[in-house]
Amino acid sequence: MTGALIIMAVRYLVFGVFAVALLVAGTSWAVKQGHLSPFNPLARTIRRLSPPLLRPFERSLHRGGGNPVNAPYVFFWVAVLGGLVLLGVTQWLVGLVYTLAGSAAAGPRPLLRFVVNLGFSILMIAIFVRVISSWFGVSPYSRFMRVIHALTDWLLEPLRRVIPPIGMIDISPMVAYLMLMLARGFVVSLI
Repeated sequence: MTGALIIMAVRYLVFGVFAVALLVAGTSWAVKQGHLSPFNPLARTIRRLSPPLLRPFERSLHRGGGNPVNAPYVFFWVAVLGGLVLLGVTQWLVGLVYTLAGSAAAGPRPLLRFVVNLGFSILMIAIFVRVISSWFGVSPYSRFMRVIHALTDWLLEPLRRVIPPIGMIDISPMVAYLMLMLARGFVVSLI
């Protein structure tokens, strides 16, 4: 019951942030396109209340060489994508807690099965994050990526020595992911 309440609260939070971001970005767009006067009471109110929300995005755009005027649109997309990620992670964590509680109540064997499944899932997620981050040019030396590389190097590096890339595509993460799926099925069936 509390898990459903947590998920519902996160949904309301995400919807609220999305509504604010939509209002800020929509007003900015309407003013830029000439559909709304910048001196309109709505536009003035949004312009007066939005700087605390937009300032971090403006700084980030400025440092990255972008135009800080686009901060409302960046805020909107961060709200949308960040909200979806937050909802997904919340649902996953609630499910994880319920599964852990059920496994712990059922005895040591289901609990061991849960822990093994969780370990394999973490490794598979780490491989997925490593692949996606390589597409976006995230530095492997950042604090977060060092953890991801530490979790996956022991499996990917030997595979890279054996499996040559196909053109520019390194298929060793796909092979590692498949190996982990097969190993998880085998190990869990033994328990």
